[in-house]
Amino acid sequence: MEKKHKVLVVDDEQDLLEILKFNLETEGYEVQTATSAEEALGLDIQTFDLLLLDVMMGGMSGFAMARKLKDNPSTAKVPIIFLTARDTENDTVTGFNLGADDYISKPFSIREVMVRVRAVIRRTAEPQGTPSNVLAYQGIVMNMDLKTVSVDGVDVPFTKTEFELLHLLLDERGRVFSRQELIDRVWPKDVLVLDRTVDVNITRLRKKIGRFSKCIVTRLGFGYYFEA
Repeated sequence: MEKKHKVLVVDDEQDLLEILKFNLETEGYEVQTATSAEEALGLDIQTFDLLLLDVMMGGMSGFAMARKLKDNPSTAKVPIIFLTARDTENDTVTGFNLGADDYISKPFSIREVMVRVRAVIRRTAEPQGTPSNVLAYQGIVMNMDLKTVSVDGVDVPFTKTEFELLHLLLDERGRVFSRQELIDRVWPKDVLVLDRTVDVNITRLRKKIGRFSKCIVTRLGFGYYFEA
């Protein structure tokens, strides 16, 4: 029997906890919930494959809990997706600087949460050496171990930035990423990156994937996404 991935949802909104628990269990996850960071810290965190963690809670905040987890070697590698009504750029940067794997702003659609949970678990919880190390869409094949890309059977050279951009867009296809999100997820934190730099890299990416260039779509005023 295939092992169920374990997800811990921490949020002080009971109704939201129940909705997330129901939908995650429907997707096949083993789910546990906690209504506060303090309650969650009493659990064996290292046994979970993913934490969905609210930022604004009574008592200890989600950011404070994440710091404690990242400072503890036994829990430092547990992936975290922040759930929050705070969606300012500073909060997003804080979340990613704490080692978050994703950041979802409330209100959100349940479908969006399920897509992001699936993407993070696929990246972090599946064992190395499995076919999950190959990310493919039709004629585009990315080898995550060798860091190579082939398009319709032809190897195409990619820079590290181009590779990471394609990986992110392809892995979470259908999700719109703002330029700032792409900067936060792809570029080093200590490098100043302008929106124009993102646009230039997207243009180069489109050229390199040939007939699939139309799959990288510009959503005017919002950002970019990969349309399957």
